[in-house]
Amino acid sequence: MTRISSIRKRTVVSSRPVPSGKTCQLSVLDPIMEKNNVRVVLYYKNLVKIDGGGIMRKLTDSLAELLFNFPMITGRLGKMPEGHWIIKCNDAGVRFVEGEAEGNVEEWLRNVNREKELQLVHWEEMFHKPYFWSPLYIQNTEFKEGGLAIGLMSCSHLFADPICATMFLKAWTETTLGQTMTSPPFFHPLPPRRHANTNQTHRHHHELISRYKKLISSSPAPEPQCVTTVTLQFSHQMATACVAMHQGLTLTPFEALVALFWVAISQVKGSKSGLINMSICSDTRKALGLDKGFFGNCMIHNKVNFPSPLDHNESKVLKAGTTIKNAAKKMDHEGIMDLVEWLEHNNHESALLKNVEAYNLKFDDDLGRPIRAWYYIEPVVGEGQLIILPSPESGEDDLSRRVVMVTLPVYEAVKLCEEAVLMKFCPTIWMDGL
Repeated sequence: MTRISSIRKRTVVSSRPVPSGKTCQLSVLDPIMEKNNVRVVLYYKNLVKIDGGGIMRKLTDSLAELLFNFPMITGRLGKMPEGHWIIKCNDAGVRFVEGEAEGNVEEWLRNVNREKELQLVHWEEMFHKPYFWSPLYIQNTEFKEGGLAIGLMSCSHLFADPICATMFLKAWTETTLGQTMTSPPFFHPLPPRRHANTNQTHRHHHELISRYKKLISSSPAPEPQCVTTVTLQFSHQMATACVAMHQGLTLTPFEALVALFWVAISQVKGSKSGLINMSICSDTRKALGLDKGFFGNCMIHNKVNFPSPLDHNESKVLKAGTTIKNAAKKMDHEGIMDLVEWLEHNNHESALLKNVEAYNLKFDDDLGRPIRAWYYIEPVVGEGQLIILPSPESGEDDLSRRVVMVTLPVYEAVKLCEEAVLMKFCPTIWMDGL
């Protein structure tokens, strides 16, 4: 295994102080994700090692300049007397780790697996005294023979979702290049209830509420033992063919691939009568009318239940696509706001991902754009995890390419790579983890 050596660990603080006494209160959607963290790995291949750490100085200087715009990230967690989490924007800074690896980035990517990749993302669990704990860590790792793993961000899901992580990294690249931030962060409450929804005769959408009631009241799902991550690339032709399987149903490449993997994973797990239950998760900023720079948790998940056994002439993949399409439609403004209102009134605190755009994260002309971008949501619990990302080759004229990251117990991952319903599309396996 390639050894990652840590050069140093330090704290980077904002180049300008945040006004004294500033605080940010978390929304009701944030504490639900308290036990999770988001990890992002970006790879660049054009860097030749610079004597004196020139690239690192450039990145830390721009990071310090950027942090003034992200007071939640440089603050520390505290609790109000009634028990609600709050961010105290006290300029405590973010943890920054510099690492070094043997070889070059291309060699690393040819042999990488989940265990090796998570070495590139420094993370520490929350201390029993949270005001000493940084909710965000960044690790940059230089490869001695060329290449850089940069912007390796791991943050608490308590106050940021994967969209926030990408937004922060994009703002960092723009600051490094001396550009204006295209999506500056907005730290404001979730939208208020519409007047019609405050009427006592308003009929609530109960599906999302029922899902979250069960989530909050149930015991935490156990973390699978000995999991691995398989990463597969689907070309434009493969993704288009997957969409075309759903005749008479208009699906996005994301929805079509979710349906395909739902069927494949169910068969791997030995489901006899139908498909295993699963949850889908989508960014709901647009549905709520929020600016895309909204900083906080806005990923809503909903349980997708396979309704009934199939008829003999009915395709599992087609039925799965229909079910996913219907579940996505229910995650609209009204349903989400009903959920938010229910969470606010019940004051609950307890402990998968769509089209994250990460390939425009260019820090330097010499570095170019990232050649790979991996996202992890940790820990993986229950049956496993499926994350669908754009492919690095996707451009404005070809948006259907996708990369799929599947995390399963090792023996199931092996079977998945042999599953006929999936392998007939001949996806390229980038990381088999086996």
